[in-house]
Amino acid sequence: MKRKLISWVLVVLWMILIFYLSHQPSTESNKLSIGITEKITIIVEKAAPIIDTNIRNFNRIIRKNAHFFAYLILGFLTFNVLKDSEITGGRGFILALIICILYAISDEIHQLFIPGRSGQVMDVVIDGMGSLAGITLQHQISSKIKGN
Repeated sequence: MKRKLISWVLVVLWMILIFYLSHQPSTESNKLSIGITEKITIIVEKAAPIIDTNIRNFNRIIRKNAHFFAYLILGFLTFNVLKDSEITGGRGFILALIICILYAISDEIHQLFIPGRSGQVMDVVIDGMGSLAGITLQHQISSKIKGN
């Protein structure tokens, strides 16, 4: 029971974090991602100086990867909470994916009301792919643990 409660709390907290980040006006959101991009650029330039690290192009890649990984974690957590709630197998897999995609759609609609932000269909696709990766990862880990 305690494990299930913790699993639900983690899903809700992760959704709140996604909502919070989406609620930032474009200037704040861009400032955050540019700061992260600059730090990553420094690391990349030291590790592989021949790679072109145009900040503007690199920032777009970082932002899209952030979508993917945020939803990878959401997918992982969502499938885990469904598993803990005894919704397993294909039903759990599909339900987790539906929950994540519906949340991604609601997130993009939410951004339509934030100054300087816009809802992007491509972001929903990226979010869905991240969710699918997270759900698959959770499924693989669960299968290995159950098998041992």
